[in-house]
Amino acid sequence: MENTESTLFDKIFRDSNGNIVIAQPPNPPLILWVVASLLTLIFQSGTINAVLQILANGALFTWAWLELFQGVNYFRRALGLIVLIGLIAFQIQ
Repeated sequence: MENTESTLFDKIFRDSNGNIVIAQPPNPPLILWVVASLLTLIFQSGTINAVLQILANGALFTWAWLELFQGVNYFRRALGLIVLIGLIAFQIQ
């Protein structure tokens, strides 16, 4: 007889297929955030820097929002929430 009850560990770390998911391959918003963030190190002032910062913040916000509402498990959703709160807190300081 198979145990059909999920443990707390399963609910937090497993996806709908039963795989443990902590990290995933980067999706487009996360790739854009990394690229734009790295480019801000090259273009450290001016309009290009401002546009890159807006792109980076928008991409990270999009990634966090998607994880929060479409993450494959509770860990990924919590990660999205933490990044979203951190991004907002960093912007209002």
